[in-house]
Amino acid sequence: MTTRRTSLLASLALLAMTASWGSTFFLIRDLLERVPTLDFLAVRFLVAAAAMLLVAPRAVARLSPESRRHAVVLGGVYGVAQVLQTAGLAHTPASVSGFITGMYVVMTPLLAAVLLRTRIGGLTWVAVAIAAGGLAVLTLDGVSMGYGEAITLMSAVLYALHIVGLGAWSDPRQALGMSIVQITVIAVLCSIATIPDGVVLPSTGADWASVVYMALVAGAAAMLAQTWAQAHLPPTRSAIIMSMEPVFAATFAVWLGGEPTTLRMVGGGLMVLTAMLLVELAPRRKVQGQGVSRDSMACCAPPCGHLAALSSRVTP
Repeated sequence: MTTRRTSLLASLALLAMTASWGSTFFLIRDLLERVPTLDFLAVRFLVAAAAMLLVAPRAVARLSPESRRHAVVLGGVYGVAQVLQTAGLAHTPASVSGFITGMYVVMTPLLAAVLLRTRIGGLTWVAVAIAAGGLAVLTLDGVSMGYGEAITLMSAVLYALHIVGLGAWSDPRQALGMSIVQITVIAVLCSIATIPDGVVLPSTGADWASVVYMALVAGAAAMLAQTWAQAHLPPTRSAIIMSMEPVFAATFAVWLGGEPTTLRMVGGGLMVLTAMLLVELAPRRKVQGQGVSRDSMACCAPPCGHLAALSSRVTP
């Protein structure tokens, strides 16, 4: 059973991962002026996969066949979500894309309830509502539903499914190998998406430095932290912690990107922070999904299985 101390360490790991995602916002916004989005994603995840394989070449071989299959499915879900979100961004205002993608914080408890038969407490639903409201304040400037919004919503469902899947299938003893497989599958999917137009590589040392940072810190290390942390945390709690990403994105944009502080940043950020504190300080009765077989997700996983919504929300 997950101890309180381990649970706290997992929450801190997930928070650090989310902070690393937020730190990439202004880097991505600058880089994408010169490198197409899908090309950037392909290069980023290829670098991350290569680095992880060099550091731990035997980690994948040590995976059980079951964990290897699960990691392939999870990587596929995440990779398809990345491609869908990118395609949606071409037809959707960035602020709207950021808000719709952030709705994984609402979809995660719904999917956990259906797929894992998890009982979601009233306080958790309050936290989910507050987090969703905070995301709206941080990112939203109006919304309508069209093609771009629809496929972006599909990506949000897949991000939520990835969180729920990790909660059901993650094994802390095999976190490294599962992370490598996931990153590799994501890299392959993003690379396939670049085939029609070819790949444009970064052209300067500064651009490559940004890509390497986002590949190693906000890519490889972040995936490892998430995979390990979600072996110890309920999916809904993980999603609410991860909703801190736009708060970190806004913080780094002000601190390092020179953007002004606004009341929306402060108000939305405080709402998301309040939601996170609610789920962290609430009494623990039972870990969501605890006692559910890790095979219980097998029948629910799709057969093939967060890029930035370039405003206040940036997904790795």
